Amino acid sequence: MSKKATLIMMRHGQSEWNKHNLFTGWVDIPLSQKGIEEAIEAGKKIAHIPIDYIFTSTLFRAQMTATISMAYHQSGKVPYFIEPEKNKPEEWSQIHDENVKKHCIPVVKAWQLNERMYGDLQGLNKQKTIEQFGKEQVQKWRRSFDIPPPEGESLAMTAERTIPYFKKHMLPILEQGKNVLIAAHGNSLRSIVMYLDHLSKEQVVELELATGEPLFYTFMHNTWEKNDIS
Repeated sequence: MSKKATLIMMRHGQSEWNKHNLFTGWVDIPLSQKGIEEAIEAGKKIAHIPIDYIFTSTLFRAQMTATISMAYHQSGKVPYFIEPEKNKPEEWSQIHDENVKKHCIPVVKAWQLNERMYGDLQGLNKQKTIEQFGKEQVQKWRRSFDIPPPEGESLAMTAERTIPYFKKHMLPILEQGKNVLIAAHGNSLRSIVMYLDHLSKEQVVELELATGEPLFYTFMHNTWEKNDIS
């Protein structure tokens, strides 16, 4: 019998480089004060929903968003981070008291959930980039599905890593009726939404995800339903 599960996806709060209108990509920038406040508000919106697993990118702004949000969760559970691909043996971070373990939530860090890599644009001011290369060219780099910025990734390339990871690592958990929170980035989450909502490449480029605003999906009988359960 299929069990109902909830998937929560949350774009990180405003980062310091979002605030200054800079291309960020894989540069590891923390949240701004506004981003911290957005993470707090997001945490209040999901505080009543049981969460069994958290997945986040390897970038600090996504991890900050997840941990700040969980500080307001009604369960009082403590997030603990797992990074399976590090050289350190995974068993070194195991919790050996079952009672303590019940009051923790595993957080899996995965580079596959990182933001789209913006290549040569990373660290550049978006407005100055428009002045240098023209609005039309920059718009293609930013908003087209399959045109990457110089030495960077397109949204299509990002989807090639995020969607297989979602299917392999998160879908089996949801199929068990367990709830999952993903704290990640605008483009990595857009590609997952594209998969869940069966969006075309024309539709997904119009999709905007607000910083610090949770998205909710219910999964049951192999069917996804977007809803507002906040």
